[in-house]
Amino acid sequence: MPANKNQPFLIVWIHGGAWRSGSKESPPLGMLPYGYALASINYRLSEEAAFPAMVYDTKAAIRFLRANAQKYGYRSDQIIIWGSSAGGHLAALTALTNNDKEMEGNVGNHLNESSSIQVILDFFGPSNLLSILDQSTPKGLSVRIPALTLLFGKPVEQATDIARKASPVYQVDPTDPPLFIVHGDQDPQVPVNQSLELLAAYKKHKLPVQLEIIPGAAHGGEAYDKKELMQIMDQFLNKVLKK
Repeated sequence: MPANKNQPFLIVWIHGGAWRSGSKESPPLGMLPYGYALASINYRLSEEAAFPAMVYDTKAAIRFLRANAQKYGYRSDQIIIWGSSAGGHLAALTALTNNDKEMEGNVGNHLNESSSIQVILDFFGPSNLLSILDQSTPKGLSVRIPALTLLFGKPVEQATDIARKASPVYQVDPTDPPLFIVHGDQDPQVPVNQSLELLAAYKKHKLPVQLEIIPGAAHGGEAYDKKELMQIMDQFLNKVLKK
């Protein structure tokens, strides 16, 4: 919880790790000084369960957090989701499938609560799992091919329908929440074209979107933690959140 702020907005952090590793430990705390509460969640990794288990788990966490808002003291009416890399993908996909019964799942004890998200913060997340391999460097392919095979339980070329459902760019419609994207132009793991595709999908529907390209930045690192970037993100949130 942030200091000296009653009923703050809640940001839910989704960790990265190619869907197969990582944990909720050590989330980024850069938005706490701006008066936001932060919750960091785990989800079933792809070595334990294939897609869409991790989306089911993320939506279950949102329902849990909404059900317990009064207990912890943050607002439940507008929830912000934030993730990086695979976490950025899951953040976007979770929000872009608001009210999609097929993606809701039945995990957890709060099935009557809404899992809907009101703002997306996507840091260098994959957005089109059908195009990412064609855009990737050899280094990127060495990570991405096995990661996608594990995510879908089979190679992506044998899972095109699932990959389409799992791709945020194909889930964008006029009802979707505002989106803030950050991507480095030297990212060797998730090509910057992935964020450009998502930006284009948002612009097609005339939805609120902002893309920040970081010159020279790769896949993660200090460039994404800078105070200046947190200020830009706070300005975006101030524009799109209903106070």
